[in-house]
Amino acid sequence: MATAASIYPFMPGGAAEGTKLVSGAVVLSDLTDKPRFGLKGGGSAAWLAAQGVPLPIVNRIGEHRGMRVLRLGNEDILLLAEGTGETLAQLKVAWLTAAAPKGYSSWREEGWAWMRLSGPCLAEAMSGLCALDLRPQKFGAEDIAQTRVGHIEAVTFRSATGFDILFDITASAYFARAVATVAGHIDQHHA
Repeated sequence: MATAASIYPFMPGGAAEGTKLVSGAVVLSDLTDKPRFGLKGGGSAAWLAAQGVPLPIVNRIGEHRGMRVLRLGNEDILLLAEGTGETLAQLKVAWLTAAAPKGYSSWREEGWAWMRLSGPCLAEAMSGLCALDLRPQKFGAEDIAQTRVGHIEAVTFRSATGFDILFDITASAYFARAVATVAGHIDQHHA
């Protein structure tokens, strides 16, 4: 039996197909197809800790075997496996077969888009998209902001090349257009 392939917003057939992802002074990349797994509810933190996953404090990022561990709440944890899908898959199988209490899946891999903003004018773009002070001296590499980015509720944090932004997948085209608008203003300002 063949498994149906997932269709993400910017892919052919996706809800945001044809929406341009800006590149140049500001670059918007789509990571929505990258592996991730979220757990919520009673038992989530204890189950992950029992698997050897070190949990940071709330609104901070930790690391486990190449995965980023985002602690969004006491019992709300998101694992991002940009280059470590096998590690995440093993953990997910262990969770699926584990007895309760283990929390429940928060469906982050299906419900959230995962975008990355980078480029030489990143700081200027982020200041136009988010009201928080995200300068490195105020917002560190392990910090998480649960705020509005591009006029939508989002989770944002620093990545190696910029900022990763996670938000409701249904807002993908809207978010890409908001970034394009800010990038256009930056281009005009620097012209």
